[in-house]
Amino acid sequence: MSLEQATAFAPASVGNVAIGFDILGFSVDAIGDRVTVRRTASPGVTIKAITGVAADLPLEAARNTAGRALLAMHEALAPGFGIEMSIEKGIPLGSGLGGSAASAVGAVVAANALLDTPLPRLELLKFAMQGEAVASGSMHVDNIAPSLYGGLVLTVGIDHPRVKQIPVPADVRAVIVHPHMFLGTREARAILSKSVPLSDFVWQTANLAGFISGCYTGDLDLLRASFEDVVIEPQRQALIPGFAAVRAAAMAAGALGCSISGAGPTMFAWSRADSAAAVRDAMVAAFAAREIGTDPWVVDIGTRGAFVEAA
Repeated sequence: MSLEQATAFAPASVGNVAIGFDILGFSVDAIGDRVTVRRTASPGVTIKAITGVAADLPLEAARNTAGRALLAMHEALAPGFGIEMSIEKGIPLGSGLGGSAASAVGAVVAANALLDTPLPRLELLKFAMQGEAVASGSMHVDNIAPSLYGGLVLTVGIDHPRVKQIPVPADVRAVIVHPHMFLGTREARAILSKSVPLSDFVWQTANLAGFISGCYTGDLDLLRASFEDVVIEPQRQALIPGFAAVRAAAMAAGALGCSISGAGPTMFAWSRADSAAAVRDAMVAAFAAREIGTDPWVVDIGTRGAFVEAA
């Protein structure tokens, strides 16, 4: 039975995961966005309010990531009612934790509960992608897919996306450290070279294949050996003060790998559970040495993704 009002929680996410630029990501349910929608008699999509840690966002639906996703959904389905939306932002802007994706995902998941015949997640993914384009200037799914599906997610294709949740070894934890600074996605994409040397392409492809194989087989040594971005990270690391020191500190504390979360400036590492706290503390201390405050989390990677909260 469809609802008159629904609230959905959509988790933050780490895009790229070092070696999977624009195609690989994992969910981070320690923080996220909440989106509440309700049926209205007025046609179209309206945004009533935006609150939380990033309230200074457009209220015009077409200029807002969640609004644009709902507009695409509303235009395609013509449900016979309007939608009013309120957004509670739990993910800081420009953090590299998929805030725009989470808002778009939360919006379509909540709106889906209002439909007489709810849609499968793959259809919701396509609508949320329309919203992500507002924030970054292009449609990519490495944040949207994990926020929607949960866990570590590989997505192949844009027009006809294929989504695969990748198993993560049970002993692995993710360490997330968000430095208190802003880095826009468009800025971080603008500095990237449009061409890649053949040798780097081969190296990166091998690392992606090795990483996914290590996840499926539980081979942590292979994960460690493959956890190196030779294409994007070398170009973006200059945008994050202290990047090299933070990464070195994480590895010295026992991390399997450490890199940039999405466009940055948040950094992340994977480690065994018994060394995760040490890795977190080492990364926090390295940022602190440059007088940069942080918000750190240690999280399980196998989360369930976005969901409608009980009324």
